Amino acid sequence: MPTLPFRAVVLRAGIYVLILAGLMQIVMMVDARHAGAPDFSETSLTELTQAALLLICTALMLVIRQRYRVLRSVSLLMGAFFAISFVRENDQWLDVYVFDGAWECLVVLLALPALALVIRARRDFLEEFSLIANSLGFGLFAGGFLTTYVFSRLYGRSELWQALMGEHYLRMVKDAAEEITELAGYSLLLFASVELLLLARRLRDNRRSPPA
Repeated sequence: MPTLPFRAVVLRAGIYVLILAGLMQIVMMVDARHAGAPDFSETSLTELTQAALLLICTALMLVIRQRYRVLRSVSLLMGAFFAISFVRENDQWLDVYVFDGAWECLVVLLALPALALVIRARRDFLEEFSLIANSLGFGLFAGGFLTTYVFSRLYGRSELWQALMGEHYLRMVKDAAEEITELAGYSLLLFASVELLLLARRLRDNRRSPPA
């Protein structure tokens, strides 16, 4: 597998830190200091940014699969995962403006074909997974997945915040903590998608290079 020079890793890490810092500053300025009261509802910038990050992740997986034509099974499965997460983030809008339960139907329509194709090409998937398992992109993906889909759910439990704040419990504080943690996790997933895109490009270039 192509290796990364130390300078490139440090440079990209610095860029990711700046992006995270910028997102947190925007959240503080827009949602935390929202006129009247802090706002972390479905229409908040935090929620909209989460959806945007998932949409970008989905698009990057499509680029890997359709343009670079490497890691096709891995990118298909991850792209479906990101698309399903995007649908889930927008479940309220779909229920209101399409029909009640629309997001569940979309999830099924996305998940079943993707799983069927990956299972059919399971040997290719396992071979591709061996290429990314020790990569920076997969490490970031694992961190983002655990942050968003495991830690944020546990961290955002009402019972935890009620125990911490007692009679001064405010749901807004609980919602802010959960949504900001999710935003951090989605940011890691974006960085993972970028890293996997760059890895896919290197793999494609290596395949094109004539043997020495």
